[in-house]
Amino acid sequence: MGGLAERYEDQVVAGPGGVMTDEVGVVTGDLTVVTEADDDQAHVARVRVQYTGAEEWYTLTGSPIPLAGRSAGQVHQAVLRAAATGAEGGVSADHLRS
Repeated sequence: MGGLAERYEDQVVAGPGGVMTDEVGVVTGDLTVVTEADDDQAHVARVRVQYTGAEEWYTLTGSPIPLAGRSAGQVHQAVLRAAATGAEGGVSADHLRS
């Protein structure tokens, strides 16, 4: 098994509609977003979110996301932009696929 190749972490205020997660549905407000890609699976990025300051992490619905020629950093920035903009029904990985 390979090691962690890339990891990005930032905070964002979710826009209207919030961010859709597998575990609890839509999360809103101040969020921390982590995007990770492993050496052995560098063709996908896993995205998790949490309420900033909380302990529980939630999986972005549709994660892992195929990189499709993008870096994990580019996917992370796309997640942050989408989360800040918001989407009806919550932002999911479907909003980020190229």
